[in-house]
Amino acid sequence: MYYICVLYKQTYKMKKILLLITVPVVLFFAGCGNSKTEETVPSIPGMMEVELKINGNPLLIMIPDSTIGKMQIVEQSWGATEIQVGKGFQISIEEGEGDVALMKSDIAGNDVNKFKRFVKDEPTLLFWESEITAPEFHFYSVVKPGTVSYIVKDIAGEMFGEKAVEMMVESAKTLKAKDAPKPAA
Repeated sequence: MYYICVLYKQTYKMKKILLLITVPVVLFFAGCGNSKTEETVPSIPGMMEVELKINGNPLLIMIPDSTIGKMQIVEQSWGATEIQVGKGFQISIEEGEGDVALMKSDIAGNDVNKFKRFVKDEPTLLFWESEITAPEFHFYSVVKPGTVSYIVKDIAGEMFGEKAVEMMVESAKTLKAKDAPKPAA
């Protein structure tokens, strides 16, 4: 009988030790599975995700869906990619470091398109009102998704209302680098 009690206590202790080792190992491996490192583009109502390639770099951006107009994506000879959805959404994206301070001085010094006010004046974003014959709004931003910087701005020569530019600014903020697909193992 004594032998059975000792054997039972040793078996019970071994089971406790085994349980103490097994649970953390199982939790560790469960935590490692299904982890995603790719950043996702936030979902915005009325917007859809579009894939772009600028200078060979795969990107994702949210733009208005087709309910506001026909979508056109045009790669320009100077390296910019222009995205148009109807007449109220027209942005240009090009690779480059950008210079917000220089752009700010250019805006203030423009004798034709007179500067009225900044709606937003941030280190990487300018959103302003100006006027030639009627009020118009424009924006200029520098976005760095990953290791490459991009200048995102409204298409030059067009006149936009404040709400239209707000939508373009929100779209520019969603620009993200798309991870390249990983080869199958």
